[in-house]
Amino acid sequence: MGAVAALLPDGRLHLQHGPIDLVIGVEGQDDARRKAFRAARDRFASILAELVPELPLLRAPLGAVPEGLIARRMHRACKGVAQGDFVTPMAAVAGSVADEVLAAMLAATPLARAHVNNGGDIALHLAPGAEYRAAIAGLDGQLAGRITLRATDGIGGIATSGQGGRSLSFGIASSVTVLARDAATADAAATLIANAVDLPDHPGITRQPACDIWPDSDLGARLVVTDVAPLPPADIARALSQGAARAQAMIDTGAIAAAALVLQGQGVTVGEFTDRATARTERSLQHA
Repeated sequence: MGAVAALLPDGRLHLQHGPIDLVIGVEGQDDARRKAFRAARDRFASILAELVPELPLLRAPLGAVPEGLIARRMHRACKGVAQGDFVTPMAAVAGSVADEVLAAMLAATPLARAHVNNGGDIALHLAPGAEYRAAIAGLDGQLAGRITLRATDGIGGIATSGQGGRSLSFGIASSVTVLARDAATADAAATLIANAVDLPDHPGITRQPACDIWPDSDLGARLVVTDVAPLPPADIARALSQGAARAQAMIDTGAIAAAALVLQGQGVTVGEFTDRATARTERSLQHA
């Protein structure tokens, strides 16, 4: 079956093809919305066919640069945040797809505000004066905080990763949400920061080869977390501090703007979510 498109009751556009599932929101004049949605549908129709031939390279450790536009976005985003980590371009696939569809919409028509949500990884466009409010939800479904973004913040991507999400993780974070200049970078960064929230050799953490869970996983036989027992506060703090240090290193290089890390109801933020948003997020995390 090919790509499927449908308008949702609230006016957003839903696009689905194979494993890719997008929800797109646009704010603007009716003509601009129609042009944007048409551009999104047209670009989306070919995405899966573009990615499939390059999957062997995209599932391999970061190395040779792929050929396709989205594949190159994936490679570039991972290269920008990796610091000797094992990572494949697949760490940025959801964010890269969202970025590509958003770019097609903006090339078709000016928009006041638009977002492309690919399973929780969001590509965002804000014209001057526009705002975007988002809830930071942990992968366990609990609310971890709320943020308000403005055009002046320079944030074009929001992504969340962690143990128990759509992808396998080397770490034990309940969730890691990252703000960055684009969704591809946020996606890759969230993956690597979530991996860093860890307690190696802890007896309460169960791990299994990734290929035993998903035979075609790009992680191969590397051990991924499958279960985490309740942890004492000191262990939670130690694991979060490791992830926070990894996030801070990315902030220091300018790769990301901020990150919110949550583990078993405890959390920490790193970087600037904007003053009001940071204050709300920290309070929410502390009382999650």
